[in-house]
Amino acid sequence: MRHELDLIYFSLASYGMTQILVFGSIFNKIRPSKESLNGFGKLFHCPMCMGFWVGVFLWSINKYTELFTFDYSASTALCMGCIGSGVSYMLSMLVNDFGLKVKLGGD
Repeated sequence: MRHELDLIYFSLASYGMTQILVFGSIFNKIRPSKESLNGFGKLFHCPMCMGFWVGVFLWSINKYTELFTFDYSASTALCMGCIGSGVSYMLSMLVNDFGLKVKLGGD
């Protein structure tokens, strides 16, 4: 059961941190534009891209928290980055500031 909770806590932390970095107004003044940094500015506007690096960051600091514990290997880092990316993208496509994104009607 502990490993399942580790993954849930990790996923929620990844999503939360990604949302703050990509959409938080507190970072508006320092968030680079999409065109800056030779195109790498897009990273700071994309939940999927930022979610990957947030996942890798959280994996790298996991020995400093009791919320989740993962081994320190390159394969685990890659997996945690992919999980962070997937969860952040999926939840950002389902939820916005007004609740669930629901599209009614045809098109």
